Amino acid sequence: ELLAGPEPRASALDRLMPDLYDELKKLAIAHLGGRGRGGTLQPTVVVHEAYLRLHRAHGLDLSNRKQFFALAGKVMRQVIVDHARAKGRTKRGGDTVTVSLSSGAADAVSPTASVLDALALDEALSRLGALDERQVEIVELRYFAGLEVEEVAELLALSPTTIKRESAMARAFLVTQLGS
Repeated sequence: ELLAGPEPRASALDRLMPDLYDELKKLAIAHLGGRGRGGTLQPTVVVHEAYLRLHRAHGLDLSNRKQFFALAGKVMRQVIVDHARAKGRTKRGGDTVTVSLSSGAADAVSPTASVLDALALDEALSRLGALDERQVEIVELRYFAGLEVEEVAELLALSPTTIKRESAMARAFLVTQLGS
């Protein structure tokens, strides 16, 4: 457990952040295609912006490490997408913000793609969400939060077999949508 007790949420996050920072930065680096420097969006910026958003969140539960990283992964996804939108990037534009699918959980989305346009991925996930919100949640937990099949199964109270099957269906949909 990350935190037990009645400590206020903001101070608990402040206290835990030094211990979580390295893990969150590794997750951000994986999302940004392993680029530590040279891109317009740096992993440090993603982590810091995610921290600020988590700090402002109401009802943040810091008692479960997996749930915290699932939420942090969702927030990092939104930071990357918001940055891409703010820069006015388009799928076919020149300087796109890309995300990598080369982390261990990448097979939840695409076994062949290594770098995708952040906006294109977000749009494809939105289309998938209109059909099956649970598959989007599985993709977010596996890829954006970096959780393994067994961890996702535990969080969603589903069997690992169901998670694998839903991941495969989500992968097929996203590959089709992204043209990979």
